[in-house]
Amino acid sequence: MREKILTFIEKNSRVDIKELAVLLGVDETLVLNELEQMEQEHIICGYHTLIDWDKTGVEKVSAMIEVRVTPQRDMGFDKVAERIYNYPEVNSVYLISGGFDLMVTLEGKTLRDISSFVTDKLSTLDSVLSTKTNFILKKYKDHGTVMVESPKDERMMMTP
Repeated sequence: MREKILTFIEKNSRVDIKELAVLLGVDETLVLNELEQMEQEHIICGYHTLIDWDKTGVEKVSAMIEVRVTPQRDMGFDKVAERIYNYPEVNSVYLISGGFDLMVTLEGKTLRDISSFVTDKLSTLDSVLSTKTNFILKKYKDHGTVMVESPKDERMMMTP
């Protein structure tokens, strides 16, 4: 049942508890108890709203920074990742495979804000060997949600 609850709330965290209970065929109290238990166990780590900032008129620049680091003795990548994720500008930090070790996502008001963060904060950390900045120019899909509108078919329908 946990997997079913998680699947539903991952797509829509605002789903009504009563509706979720009906969909699962269980009592509402059982759903509430499961949600509370998963929050306490940190299976559910938070609830977020997905916003298309391009439509708000608010200036915001997003970037994904690939970071190559030297892992710290007896700590691996965890200590370096912790230092990075403690910066308020940072949205997420992932340990990745490939040519780089960490993927850092962050937001700023301008390209200069992002560049300043990378040069003044990220690159100056002892364990950071190199970085590669990738600016996000357009989001097509984010967290499973399509962010662009499908083009409308404006052709006239022909009937015989």
